[in-house]
Amino acid sequence: MEVFATALPALGDAWALILQPIVLGYLVLGVVMGLAVGVFPGLGGIAGLSLLLPFMFGMDPILGLALMIGMVAVVPTSDTFASVLMGIPGSSASQATVLDGFPMAKKGEAARALSAAFASSLFGGLVGATFLTMFILIARPIVLAFGLPEMLMITILGLSMVAILAGRIPLKGVAAAGLGLMVGTIGEADAGGSLRMATYDIPYLTDGLKLVIVGLGIFAVPEIVSLLRQDRSIAKGASLGAGWLDGVKDWFANIWLSVRCSIIGVIVGVIPGLGGSVVDWIAYGHSVQTTKDKSNFGKGEVRGVIGPESSNNAKEGGGLVPTLLFGIPGSGSMAIFIGAVALLGSGDIEVGPSMLQDNLDITYSIVWLLALANVVGTILCIAASGGIAKLTTIRFTYLAPFLFMLISFAAFQSGQNFEDLLALFVIGLIGIFLRRFDWSRPAFLIGFVLSNPVEKFTNQAFQIASFRFRKSFGEGMEYVFSPIVIILIVVTIVSIILGIRQAKMIMAEGEVQSGSKRAPLVFLLAIMAYLAVALINANMIPDYNMTDKIIPLVIGYVSLFCCVVLLIQMMRRPEGDAIFADKEVAGEDASAPHGLWSTLAWFASLIAATWVVGFILALIGFLIAFLRVRAGSSLQMTLILTACGIGFMCVMAGALNRDFPPGLLQDMVDLPWPLK
Repeated sequence: MEVFATALPALGDAWALILQPIVLGYLVLGVVMGLAVGVFPGLGGIAGLSLLLPFMFGMDPILGLALMIGMVAVVPTSDTFASVLMGIPGSSASQATVLDGFPMAKKGEAARALSAAFASSLFGGLVGATFLTMFILIARPIVLAFGLPEMLMITILGLSMVAILAGRIPLKGVAAAGLGLMVGTIGEADAGGSLRMATYDIPYLTDGLKLVIVGLGIFAVPEIVSLLRQDRSIAKGASLGAGWLDGVKDWFANIWLSVRCSIIGVIVGVIPGLGGSVVDWIAYGHSVQTTKDKSNFGKGEVRGVIGPESSNNAKEGGGLVPTLLFGIPGSGSMAIFIGAVALLGSGDIEVGPSMLQDNLDITYSIVWLLALANVVGTILCIAASGGIAKLTTIRFTYLAPFLFMLISFAAFQSGQNFEDLLALFVIGLIGIFLRRFDWSRPAFLIGFVLSNPVEKFTNQAFQIASFRFRKSFGEGMEYVFSPIVIILIVVTIVSIILGIRQAKMIMAEGEVQSGSKRAPLVFLLAIMAYLAVALINANMIPDYNMTDKIIPLVIGYVSLFCCVVLLIQMMRRPEGDAIFADKEVAGEDASAPHGLWSTLAWFASLIAATWVVGFILALIGFLIAFLRVRAGSSLQMTLILTACGIGFMCVMAGALNRDFPPGLLQDMVDLPWPLK
């Protein structure tokens, strides 16, 4: 009863917070932005939230949360457009939808597939929100019992599951997570102020890399480059056909399948790191197993759409459980979400046990916003279906320069330094190669986000444990090995064992063919070289600042050990083995008419021109050159599109009171806004 006595007032306060016109307005704005992002294959919630991240600083907490939750909730719904209309997975969580959604569209049943998917997504989202509501009621007393050793152990559990469940080669997942952790330790250490990887006379690295840059670089840049290389429209036809009501009837006729797959989505979402890359396949497999006539799957079976779409929206509610309760991101988008919450208001809101203790009303506001966003998102998706179907027939070559424009502007806002753009390009290059060689990008990103909590919990727990051990050995052991810690250790060991057995079924970057040894081997050696340099740098920190060097050393040696084992395996295994996965061997990347480096050169030229003449002048030249040369647009269309792009950037920067990246020209000449 005490639980309900505490929760019920918080539930009422949450409703009072969100049922304000301005809050609902921000929620709808977030949903619209999520719809716009979700339509483009590969961008998804991570890239969308990364674009929002620079503007969260100091924003009213409830308004910022409404904006972010609106986007997070609708992306798993709107990415259905890409899967059904284009035959391209809109995100990692909608891969299975392609198998039957796209064949339905080719048969003229796109409307039926979309309506079945939207109804399933709405139901799954509401199931996820309901589960989150009930779970917070039950789990709050347990979570509040978690101290520093328990938080450190659950962070390790989350990292282990992310790493092991990251793909067919578990060692790649561990190494990717370790690489993300090491990149996250760059800069000034919190405890003693030692510089790590910033001692090589690179002042920019003193504050470390920003989450928005890493999120955009690891996810948005590789997908934009991949689609741009193919030089085609995203979809061939824009006809939806009839059958909107038939799709809803299909969902209702299979409602128990939707219920079961929603529960699967919630459970998978709760497990940190498992999330989007596998949830739709589990639900799809369940849909096949529970259908008597399996012959129609892969040819346009509506149950093959209902199952995955129910699960991937429910996953968002499940993913918020470890995020809100423990501060452990359940997915890549939740990793960005954690970073954004810390920027809201005066910066005093922090996800984890303290949020349940001090901001229970905010916690429940997130739950209700999630439920409302699913409803609003579904309505908007249905209303916008016709227009979006036509949008997908536009050549991606016309869309790519504006996406490069947006991510460059967003990256600059994170630190207001030109080096932010260079960092975006370098991290984007890393993301391209992680994607190419089937290394888990979510594992890298979650490792990056958890690097600071791992170090903080370790140092603080070590200090308290040292004090307890000085008092008595028994008191120290009781603090370090509490019942919760022992349970979590057992769960971690069991999850690693089971995860290794299941890893062969998980495709971190979809179906990737294997090729020769050379390219994957060179990439592995490059990672090993970075880890070696980082370890040498960490060893340079004096021993009296041991708290600043211990985490980089431990993580670095573990990651390097994994890489050495991978190197030995690569040397012993034959070409064609799964360990030599390479997207340039077969598939869309391999058959793309444009090469990687020539495509990347366009993005590099925008950054180089910005360094010389500033962002707006560089953008004008970039858009005109790209649209005329790469897209083959007429002069009139080129000028119109360029004017629209520049106008949009000026309106956005003016409304948000943001600056553009300056260049050498701005240092020499005093130019009027927006050229300054």
